[in-house]
Amino acid sequence: MPLPDANRPALNSGDARTAGELIPPERWARGAWIFRDETLRSLEILLDEAFRIPFTRIRFGIDGIIGLVPGLGDVLAGMLSLIIPLAAWIRGVPYITLVRMAANLGIGVLVGTIPVLGDAFDIAWKPNRRNYQLLQRHLGQPHRHTWKDWAFLIVLACALGLVFAVPIALVVWALVWLNQHLTL
Repeated sequence: MPLPDANRPALNSGDARTAGELIPPERWARGAWIFRDETLRSLEILLDEAFRIPFTRIRFGIDGIIGLVPGLGDVLAGMLSLIIPLAAWIRGVPYITLVRMAANLGIGVLVGTIPVLGDAFDIAWKPNRRNYQLLQRHLGQPHRHTWKDWAFLIVLACALGLVFAVPIALVVWALVWLNQHLTL
């Protein structure tokens, strides 16, 4: 085993990690500390649950605060949110789980771009908490996909199909209407 340099945390049996938490030393070893469970949990709390509205049970994080900045805020929050799916990929999470994580983030970023209402949705949706829970579920029960994983992706695919089909149908309808009214 090569000696760790001063800038890289050691990846040896002395680390306080479980077997599911091991990160392959050949991949991303220099930044391995960011992919540990403790760091990912802290990131999830910071992004989605760090603050509480007094006298309520509503919690939000800097994701909701950064999202208030029009345009750029949701993109920056989305980029920070990519750390959990990246850690999941490095730890060997199956692709269906990674796709579900990407969908959670995509929904949060897309709806979050709507001023004010999108930020309220983002606070309620909590994509980082969802993704952290998906990562933990996979590490606890590797290679086990539930019907909920597949159902979520099927519903998402149908919704995306509708999102793309409606504008196409409207364009076709408008062209037919224009053709009928301009030829008279």
